[in-house]
Amino acid sequence: MLISISAKQAPTPTRPFSTIYAFGDSYTDTGNTRSNTGPSGFMFVSNLPYGRTFFHRPTNRYSDGRLVIDFAAAALSLPFLPPYLDPKADRSDGVNFAVAGSTAIIHSFFVKNNLSLNITPQSISTQLTWFNQFLEKKGCKDLATTRKECEDVFKDALIWVGEIGANDYAYSFGSSVTSATIQGLAINSVTGFLQALLKKGAKYVVVQGLPPTGCLTLSLYLAPTEDRDSDGCVGSVNKQSDNHNAALKAKLDIFRKQFPQSTIVYADYYNAYMNVIKNRNRYGFKELYKACCGHGGGAYNFDYFSACGSPSSNSCARPSQYINWDGVHLTEGMYRAVADAFVNGSYCQPSFSYLVKKKEQSG
Repeated sequence: MLISISAKQAPTPTRPFSTIYAFGDSYTDTGNTRSNTGPSGFMFVSNLPYGRTFFHRPTNRYSDGRLVIDFAAAALSLPFLPPYLDPKADRSDGVNFAVAGSTAIIHSFFVKNNLSLNITPQSISTQLTWFNQFLEKKGCKDLATTRKECEDVFKDALIWVGEIGANDYAYSFGSSVTSATIQGLAINSVTGFLQALLKKGAKYVVVQGLPPTGCLTLSLYLAPTEDRDSDGCVGSVNKQSDNHNAALKAKLDIFRKQFPQSTIVYADYYNAYMNVIKNRNRYGFKELYKACCGHGGGAYNFDYFSACGSPSSNSCARPSQYINWDGVHLTEGMYRAVADAFVNGSYCQPSFSYLVKKKEQSG
């Protein structure tokens, strides 16, 4: 086992990477949004009970505690990544550029198509702009003119691309924009983003796929009851995520040939999540689809207008027994299980240990 993600054991002192640079949406955001800047509907992230389990206070993470990126950083003996928008943060061990509500497709597309649910102006393109500004302060512009400076930045850096694209589908739900259109544009955006990083000299890259978004409380709440797969999730929505992931993996295969000097890992969020659902007892989960923090009780304890953190919401006594935290985001217990599946399990291709080995071999 490379590392331990259990609550009782400290991580090993192995520190193959000196920095992590993370990107993505609310599943990866460690504080770039607050209650007054976050996505519509989940606008109380600065209030308890967000953060109650581990930090015992809200940290503007969309969970009761730590996220996958927090467990991954700890596994590599690195501290939690500070949000890019915190000007006082110590960035010596890395930076987190992920933004809750962020999309793969640029924001103007949603404005043009009158998809008003998307009130978050940031996209993966915004995060790339921020990263480029950050790199320029380190003297890295491109490999042609500033090769040494760029090599210095990337030689010991892990690039962690958290899931991105789920919001694009969510914001266009029920509109005239087809999921095929969203998939094509979203995959092109992510492809362009990854290509830019690889051309700058990124050597060690982890790219998360989408989770099975049909298993989220919100999807179950919105979809007709006949639209269910054999696991009890919304079949049409899961198919959408699965198709997206297949297209993303095909692009990563192309990049592996184009950039043989880089190690590109696909983190299979979809199947890591489904494995937990199928083996719920082993992981200690009793509630697969009901939100721990929400309103209304019933099958889902979810009400879009009384979201987690609002005065009318409530939260369950044991979040570790729930997969869903607030109806869209996951509990610390679920993020821990997924992180362990990536780092120690078989849900990274190639394996996470292979990535670390490649880094250690390069010195």
